[in-house]
Amino acid sequence: MSPMAAKHVPSVDDSGCVATQAAPHSPPRILVVEDEQDLRQLDAAALLEAGYQVDVAPDAAAAWAALQQKPYDLLCTNQFLPKTSGVKLLKKIKTAHLGLPVIMATGVLPHWEFTLHTWLQPVKRLLKPHSFEQLLRMVEEVLPRRANVHDLSTPRPPGLNLG
Repeated sequence: MSPMAAKHVPSVDDSGCVATQAAPHSPPRILVVEDEQDLRQLDAAALLEAGYQVDVAPDAAAAWAALQQKPYDLLCTNQFLPKTSGVKLLKKIKTAHLGLPVIMATGVLPHWEFTLHTWLQPVKRLLKPHSFEQLLRMVEEVLPRRANVHDLSTPRPPGLNLG
């Protein structure tokens, strides 16, 4: 199996966070913030299968800690999180000028919050319950042309050793 075709296998630490190891020519890194463990693991598995690097966090505090430790290309967050909300996490990210695109997943979108604070708009809104196809399609819209990072049909520079 070539290095580019290798699967990323998540590891779980004591806090319930999943992390992947970065590989050469790293695919986009996505942070998934979801308090429901099963949904968090399923979304992470779908994104890993699609070839992304994925870290997960069970709440906004763990997400903020992860954002301080490494750069991300995309944040997918639930709106309703323990002790805070996805909107408050989004405010913190925007106030810190991280320039991170955000997909907000929720059963009920806080339209009044987005109307009151127009600068707060997430890049995309994903209504729950959602399918993995909907999640992946939305991620591909936000991270265009980088979606299938393990697609071996992608043109390679001459002489690049894949094996």
